Amino acid sequence: SQPEQQVLSSRLECVQSIRDGVLAEAKCTECDRVTLPCQEGTETRTQSALTLLRVEPETLHRQVDSEDLYVTSIVYEVEKSKREVTGRDVTELVWKLCLAHSASNETAGLFMALVFELRHLPLGALRALWRRSSFKCRDNWQPLIDALPSCATEACVVLMKELVASAEVEEDKVEYFFWSFAFIPKPTSGMIESLAPLLESPRASQSCFLGISALLHRFCSAQSSCEGVPAVQSVLSTLGKFLGGNCTVQNSEHLSKMQLVLKAVGNAGLAAASLAPVLSSCASLRSNPMEIRLAALQAFRRIPCAARVGDLLPTGG
Repeated sequence: SQPEQQVLSSRLECVQSIRDGVLAEAKCTECDRVTLPCQEGTETRTQSALTLLRVEPETLHRQVDSEDLYVTSIVYEVEKSKREVTGRDVTELVWKLCLAHSASNETAGLFMALVFELRHLPLGALRALWRRSSFKCRDNWQPLIDALPSCATEACVVLMKELVASAEVEEDKVEYFFWSFAFIPKPTSGMIESLAPLLESPRASQSCFLGISALLHRFCSAQSSCEGVPAVQSVLSTLGKFLGGNCTVQNSEHLSKMQLVLKAVGNAGLAAASLAPVLSSCASLRSNPMEIRLAALQAFRRIPCAARVGDLLPTGG
C-alpha cells in the first residue's frame, strides 16, 4: 500500500537584520499547502515585515526607583471597597447576573463581585436582600443561593441556617450549604451557635452533621481553649445525647444514625475530647455491633493523646 499522503504541509522562513545589538528588520514568508486525495492542492502564502523605526534611549536604560518596589504574597488580594455597599446595590448586581450570558467572562466577574459585596452586608441587610432577590433567572438559576456559601461571614451563615430551617431552599442546595461550612476559613462562635439547633432536627442529614462538626474542628483549632465556649458545649451536648452512655442501638435505622454521629464526633476532633469516656464505653461494650465499636475507635482520630490514655481506651474484647 502507498504511504498515507500528508494533508497539510507548512513552511516558515524568516530573515532578520541586527544592527548594534538591536533587531532592525525581520522579513518572514509562511507557506501553507493543503492537499486532498484526488484533488489539486491549495497553497496560501503570507509575507510579513517588521522594521525598527526609532530607538528612544531612555527606554533602553530606564532607571527604576527602588522605593516603588516591595515584596508581597502571590495570593490574590481583594481590593477594599471605597464605598459603602448597600442591599440595593447587591440587588442590582443579582439582576445583572440574571441578564448576563451564563457562560461568559462577564458572568464570572459579576459573580465574584456579588460574593465580595455580600461580605459587607450585615444580617438585616442580607435578610432584606433575600426578600428582594430570591427569584430564579430564566435558566432556573438563583445567583444568591450559589453565592452565599462562598461569602463565609457570620451573617451569611446565619441567613443560610434560617433558609434551611424554613425550608426555603431546595434539598440539593441545602446539601451545598452544609458542605461549604467545612471550608469557612475563620469560623466564629456565632456561626456555631446559629447552626447547633439544626442537629436536633429529625430531618438532619449526613451533610448537616459532618459539615457542622468540621466547622467546629476548625474553630477549636484556632482557639487556645474552646471547651468553655457555650456554642461548642451546645453541639457536644447534642452529640452526647445521641450517643447515650454507650452507643446502644435498637434497630438498623438507629444503627445508621449512630454511625453518622460517631463520624461527626471524629470530625469535631479537638472539641470532642470531653466525649472520650463515652467513646471508650461504646468501643468496649461487647453487645454493641462491631460497626459501632469500630466507629467509636475511629472517632478518636483527632482527639488529643492526653484524652486517650489511662482507662479511657478499651484493652480487650
